Amino acid sequence: MYFNNDLKQPDKLEDILALRVSDADVSPSCPDRLSSRIKGALVGRLAGCMLGVPVENYSILRMQAIAMESGTSFPPTTYWKGTDREEYMHYGINSITEYLEDNICCAAGDDDVTYVMLNLLLLEKYGKNYTVDDVGRLWVDILPYACTAEYDALVQLKAGTKAEFAANFGNYVEWIGAAIRADAFGYACAGDPVGAAKLCFNDAYLSHRKNGIYGEMFCAAAIAAAFASEAPLDAIRVGMKQIPAESELYQALEWAFSVQDKVTCYARARILIDEKFGNMNPVHTINNMVAIVFSLMLGGDDFDKCISECIAIGLDNDCTGATVGSIIGAFLGIEGIPSHWYDRFNDKIMTYIIGHGEFSLEDAVKRFVSLNEK
Repeated sequence: MYFNNDLKQPDKLEDILALRVSDADVSPSCPDRLSSRIKGALVGRLAGCMLGVPVENYSILRMQAIAMESGTSFPPTTYWKGTDREEYMHYGINSITEYLEDNICCAAGDDDVTYVMLNLLLLEKYGKNYTVDDVGRLWVDILPYACTAEYDALVQLKAGTKAEFAANFGNYVEWIGAAIRADAFGYACAGDPVGAAKLCFNDAYLSHRKNGIYGEMFCAAAIAAAFASEAPLDAIRVGMKQIPAESELYQALEWAFSVQDKVTCYARARILIDEKFGNMNPVHTINNMVAIVFSLMLGGDDFDKCISECIAIGLDNDCTGATVGSIIGAFLGIEGIPSHWYDRFNDKIMTYIIGHGEFSLEDAVKRFVSLNEK
């Protein structure tokens, strides 16, 4: 069972908010080109995820070998041209070959895609005042399966455990699962990082604790900030302010900025991460959030370079690639994303949500725009 005895890393929202830096409460900004930016963020997430899926958690050497064998540039500036596991079915809905450049015909499914759309449904059904119980109810009704912390929470919910206690029995409560569910809340609060961080809390609390919760709050806030920031890294700094200043995640993000001059390429970025977090699980929240920051340092305002460097860094790189794509996409808008990343999506987003296996990309954009008006 999980117990929180660390007063500097609390689990309750009011306690988290009380431990932020003094200038954390920034006023919302009204982003221009909202529809374009939301489409850019969503397309960026889909593209970053799909670029990472064929090489998720691969070592740099293994990725380099596949790139050489398949004729893919590395870091990859197009979708992969080949894979070393052609028989693999990803989440039971798409063959791994459907993520390769020559075979793309939709935004293929993944948990990083599914949770964005699941949380769109959550906000539409229950509104922005949704509860932890609402999240749990929706998961039981239409989420057929999950991994790590989400799996543990779903098992508890189906056994009758109250939603607010479901994470108390989890083994992965600081892993990256909550952070990959942040995007819908950032899109629904475009330009309002404080609101986005608060809005995602109940979703995170269902399955995560401590730095797992902070990861979702940080990502939601950074994505929301990217809609109105002057640079992607500015959005990161704003997102950091929404979590406890003495938390392990905040301190790791501060460290990431302190070594910015050493982040000269993907390989150097990975060495720095491994030296700092060598004993940390590769799907933990903290090391992967640092990978996101390093990717934006390397990529600047260049969409291709941001997601390309992120995938090359490795770790849980379909997740980090998706979040980086979301941030840079929200910053640029769809006009700033080269069309080869999305021109064969055919307006289709695939998920494994029961009764919602396919979404229209254009319709999803309109629905997220509408949530900003509520």
